[in-house]
Amino acid sequence: MAINSTIPLTSPNDLPPLPSYTLSPVQPLLPFISDFYLSLVLLPLVYWAVSLFFHYIDTHDIWSQYRLHTPAEITQRNHVSRYEVARDVIVQQIIQAAMGVVLGLTEPEEMAGREAHDVARWAQKLRLAQRAMPQILGLLGLNAAQISQNMSGSHPVIAAVLAGGKYTELLSMGNEGPVLAFASWEVLAAKAIYWYLVPAMQFAVAVIFMDTWQYFVHRAMHLNKWLYTSFHARHHRLYVPYAYGALYNHPVEAFFLDTLGAAISYKIAGLTTRQGMVFFVSSTIKTVDDHCGYKLPWDPVQHITSNNAEYHDIHHQSWGIKTNFSQPFFTFWDGFLGTMWKGDTKGRYERTRKAAEFREEATKIGL
Repeated sequence: MAINSTIPLTSPNDLPPLPSYTLSPVQPLLPFISDFYLSLVLLPLVYWAVSLFFHYIDTHDIWSQYRLHTPAEITQRNHVSRYEVARDVIVQQIIQAAMGVVLGLTEPEEMAGREAHDVARWAQKLRLAQRAMPQILGLLGLNAAQISQNMSGSHPVIAAVLAGGKYTELLSMGNEGPVLAFASWEVLAAKAIYWYLVPAMQFAVAVIFMDTWQYFVHRAMHLNKWLYTSFHARHHRLYVPYAYGALYNHPVEAFFLDTLGAAISYKIAGLTTRQGMVFFVSSTIKTVDDHCGYKLPWDPVQHITSNNAEYHDIHHQSWGIKTNFSQPFFTFWDGFLGTMWKGDTKGRYERTRKAAEFREEATKIGL
């Protein structure tokens, strides 16, 4: 119902009011464990669950047609035992858990209850943004008031937007005078921004920062001889990567390359604890999958980006070790800075495969 109002519709105060709210602690995702402790145990659980899946198909020679390397290459080319790999991975996961404790203790307690309030704030911003429409149309030589009046009968919502967000039909009389309300499209758009667009942008910031951090730290560990021999060379004892060797690193590298980079990404993006769990789980699955040693056509992780097991495996070969530094999500920095492997790999893989099989046979007969 349209009413006359003394509120000037061009003043800063002609906005629908924000709802009141009462804060309360966020209830845990699972009733038997707090989100804090869940975040600490979730990453190793996911890491070993995905790793053991690949370990099972590896040791039982399932889907051998999709292997990047033969079993002979694993035994003959790698310079570290599976026990040493598992031991160092556990050390890194202890480092990750310690960082998780630090992050958890430095974060304020997460509260719920102001979601509707925050959605309304976005709706207010949309209303304020509409006020620029008359000026924008004026710059184009168009009369916003006239266009709005002409469209008011057939397209009232568009007419109100063009008029600068003047929704006079949404005014109602309250105890203290006229009360404004949001248009339905403003509420829907505000909800989409709050619940989907903002979290997506936060996740994008975290991914971009983590990829950038890991690319440049990883590249430095290859280009600087001291960094490589002191720390990163340990990871490259795995010329033939396998899933649970993804986090096989020197403890110093484990902290600076992976743990610290992920923690800073989390902080910069302003992720909540649950958003952080999604981000860390995603990067963990991606890292394990990149080292799995299989090119599985039905593995969705290997088709999200071109940075997959096949791409990263090249980096673990002696002939590709100075290329394909990007990890864990995208290949942007390799492409931009010219460190992406270019050329055929089929012949190189075939030669190393035959050499490993020859050594395997020689070992069996005692040569």
